[in-house]
Amino acid sequence: MGSRDRPGARALLRRAARGQDPQRGASSLELAGMMPLLLLVAVAAIQLGIAGYAVQQAGTGARAAARTASQEDLADAYAATGRAAMSGWTASRSSFDLGGGADEVEVTATVTIPSVIPGVDDFGDASRSATMPRD
Repeated sequence: MGSRDRPGARALLRRAARGQDPQRGASSLELAGMMPLLLLVAVAAIQLGIAGYAVQQAGTGARAAARTASQEDLADAYAATGRAAMSGWTASRSSFDLGGGADEVEVTATVTIPSVIPGVDDFGDASRSATMPRD
């Protein structure tokens, strides 16, 4: 009993003789099956980039705010200066805390990390501190 004796094998041989591939369209189905996984990986990469950017912006805001807070005549404007040094969407999600002693000032900037994933609203906060000597 060879492959020519089975009905399914004969149909495959006829299709092959006419140039028709029996697996035609299989790669399209495989791509459609992998698409949700590819989208999930892409969204995770974008979310990771946004979190990294929020951390970087928190550091920038903390340094600018600490620089301003270290000057006696401008010390009250430290939060506004910190927000001005940040990009718009991170500045609106930021808060600043002032600390330190008599010789130095420490400012901690905290930025809420936004989410690109629908239904997930809390990715936490990114915080950075900067210390500057007082004038």
